[in-house]
Amino acid sequence: MDTANRYPAPRLAEACQAKLVAAGARPEDASQTVRAMMHASRLGTDSHGVRLIGYYVDMLKRGGVNTQPQRTFTQTAPATGRLDADFGLAHAASYEAMDEAITLARHAGIGAVTVHHSTHYGAGGAYALAAAEQGFVSLVLSNSDPAVALSGGRAPFHGTNPIAMAAPVRDRRPWLLDMATSSIPFNRVKLYRSLGLPLPPEVALNEEGHPTLDANQARFLQPLGGMAYGHKGAALAGMVTILSAVLSGADPDPIMTSTAAAQEGHKPQNVGHIMVAFDPNRFIGQDAFEAGMRDYLDLLRASPAAEPGVPVCAPGDKEWEEADLRSDLGIPVDPDTERLLDLIGAKA
Repeated sequence: MDTANRYPAPRLAEACQAKLVAAGARPEDASQTVRAMMHASRLGTDSHGVRLIGYYVDMLKRGGVNTQPQRTFTQTAPATGRLDADFGLAHAASYEAMDEAITLARHAGIGAVTVHHSTHYGAGGAYALAAAEQGFVSLVLSNSDPAVALSGGRAPFHGTNPIAMAAPVRDRRPWLLDMATSSIPFNRVKLYRSLGLPLPPEVALNEEGHPTLDANQARFLQPLGGMAYGHKGAALAGMVTILSAVLSGADPDPIMTSTAAAQEGHKPQNVGHIMVAFDPNRFIGQDAFEAGMRDYLDLLRASPAAEPGVPVCAPGDKEWEEADLRSDLGIPVDPDTERLLDLIGAKA
């Protein structure tokens, strides 16, 4: 994005908090939503960062999100539980579910908490990282409304169904994976639209189901792997649907209320998530695990690179590098979000 439009993180967080509260969100729920958005914006995942503020504000104002949810957690066994998010902002529910999973894992070694009656939760890496920062290995899955074709298909079936995972590393930042099982997230298509950029090849399909590079013509996505290997992405998306939606009692992707219908306030979505925490102390031990992660990553980064001067990277490496850059220079904001947040004159 345009590097001229950069803002300090505290200014962005303050502006987003004010907009969410003004739209009817409880301050504590707004704070967790801002926490998740700022995670994405700090690490360079702009498609899921502060540019989503307009979407969440619309959802709050039009009834697509419950402004006063009564979340309910039920422990179902020593290592499992369910959280009913009551159709509120999903970020608060997701952080709460991960906290409950961690509590279960402290006692049982593993904790798994499903979430139902939820909404769009942004970047799953935010919740995975919250566990890794407390010394736990984490896995986070979520389904979403249909936006991705099956391999060889010409109509949307699965959601973008992201997978996130994090692990603590001795004396270093956590290993952090956050990826869609689609070619790209659909929010990135929207970002490319706002920036007037063409899409990469083999990521999106138009209304007729044909590949397109025009973000304005894109109607749904191809699964991870594109035309040749999309069966792998479609299978992963199905795995996410089973664990996050079918297991939790949320709506499977093909029958979920569309994002557009929810945004108009016709009917809230019933999105499902699952948060899993593993306590290394119950396996190899905390110190041994974190040292083993360090040694594994040293081997990975020392692996020969295909291109001179372009080192191989582990998941999270580029994001942490971008986070350091943005800490110094500020966070870039697209023009539409800049206007919505009344940021003119507050640049870094």
